[in-house]
Amino acid sequence: MSDKEKILACVDQSHFADYVTDYAAWAARRIQAPLELLHVIDTHQTPPSGEDHSGAIGFDAQEQLLTKLSSEDEARTRAAREAGRLFLNKLRERAGDAGAPQVDTRQRYGQLVETLHEQEDGVRLMVLGRRGESAESTLRDLGRNVERVVRAVNKPILTVTEGFREPERIMFAFDGSAVTRRGVEMIAGSALFRDLPILLLMSGKVSSDGSKKLDWAEKTLTDAGYTVSKRLQPGDAEVVIAKAVADDSIDLLIMGAFSHSPLRTLLFGSKTADLLRSSGIPTLLLG
Repeated sequence: MSDKEKILACVDQSHFADYVTDYAAWAARRIQAPLELLHVIDTHQTPPSGEDHSGAIGFDAQEQLLTKLSSEDEARTRAAREAGRLFLNKLRERAGDAGAPQVDTRQRYGQLVETLHEQEDGVRLMVLGRRGESAESTLRDLGRNVERVVRAVNKPILTVTEGFREPERIMFAFDGSAVTRRGVEMIAGSALFRDLPILLLMSGKVSSDGSKKLDWAEKTLTDAGYTVSKRLQPGDAEVVIAKAVADDSIDLLIMGAFSHSPLRTLLFGSKTADLLRSSGIPTLLLG
């Protein structure tokens, strides 16, 4: 992984953007990586003028109407761009004050998922709010974009919750899969959680070689200088993990992400979403 790879923080114009920025700045400071704040203006959600043009008939009237609508659209675009620029400048200052070593901003028009897929080259870590602008009114506990983004990109994604608290206790929901084994190796080679104690928790339906896999994960992290404790606790993963988060005062959870197969989700449902809802803390999702 290149030292020049950046942290990409996805922000929208809601108060949740402050927490995304805080966690992204924390991560950038920990690994001394450049931080980019990305704001995507969804052109599909640009509000119409609200005027009724149904009575406009005739060639001249149509020409005038098209000219007027074009001017109105340009004005709304300029206003959205300027509002986004001011919004990003405030967040850039916030990130700099939090210790991020290098902060840039970028504004794009389009759809969030497609934009992130295009931008993922050169990204080391993405940071995304568990909720966003739409949740201000809907009160959804899991934003509509989270699952779509995690399925679309192949980068580690830190999904953050409301309110910032610098992580001090980390838990890794390790299941022995190829994804979580790669995650162990990634963390062992990164400074992101350096000097922070890590609890390795294996739950769910534990395989016959589960204990051996857990021992491997412990040794890999210990050899990298981490202070590690481990726990093998069969049972419903959602229940076991949520209880451990509360009992052990965990600040940040690491776990495997959504499957990239829509068919698998259709057949088996999404445990990732259930765990995100039940844990209630920032979660690093491994793709």
